[in-house]
Amino acid sequence: MTAADKPFAGQLALVTGASKGIGAATAEALAAAGAHVILTARDTKALEAVEDRIHAAGGTATIAPVDLAEADGIARLATAIRSRWTTLDILVINAAILPQLTAVTQIDQPSLNKALTVNVLATQALLAHFDPMLRTSTNARVIGLTSTVATDPRAYWGAYASTKAAFEVLLDCYAQEVRNISKVRVAIVNPGATRTAMRARAYPGEDPASLKGPEVVADRLVALLGEDFASPYREAINRA
Repeated sequence: MTAADKPFAGQLALVTGASKGIGAATAEALAAAGAHVILTARDTKALEAVEDRIHAAGGTATIAPVDLAEADGIARLATAIRSRWTTLDILVINAAILPQLTAVTQIDQPSLNKALTVNVLATQALLAHFDPMLRTSTNARVIGLTSTVATDPRAYWGAYASTKAAFEVLLDCYAQEVRNISKVRVAIVNPGATRTAMRARAYPGEDPASLKGPEVVADRLVALLGEDFASPYREAINRA
């Protein structure tokens, strides 16, 4: 096995929302590329299934179940990771909550609060807690998965769109703050229409077979992580 086959050998990656969909596919692709991947999400059994697939394919991974909506969830996650490792090379912020699609005047406040917590507050907490570990890397990269509605809002998507817009702003500001004082680079990636459970909830009448699979997005993310992209960087993945 050559270095080209395992470009992330010796590197540590953390993927949120890694129990299914794009997060799981990205974790598996990173492990195949040589990274040791920390898998985090709420569903322990689903995380174990992803970990088993990674190990069966010859990769390495560690599961770290956590609910990003919990007040001290990210702090506990960071403490656990720092107890074993000193450097984080890759952070993929994929976990997100899609509130019910409804008119702005009918948005359920508790649902919006939970989406704000996971999509926005957790993002800030992840950056705050893992920034020191990222800065010790010689080539740290952060990727945040966004949505078209963050910059192209549409009727009935107000709750989700507003949280993803805030998500993008936080990542963009962070990228600008660290680009001249560290090796940390930040990319904001819109995966486009992809065959995921979240997509199915938003578009229940859509034919899943008409959409690209999560592995297509994962392959592009892993390729991007190996590129010398400018920071902040933005990309939309729209190929089938």
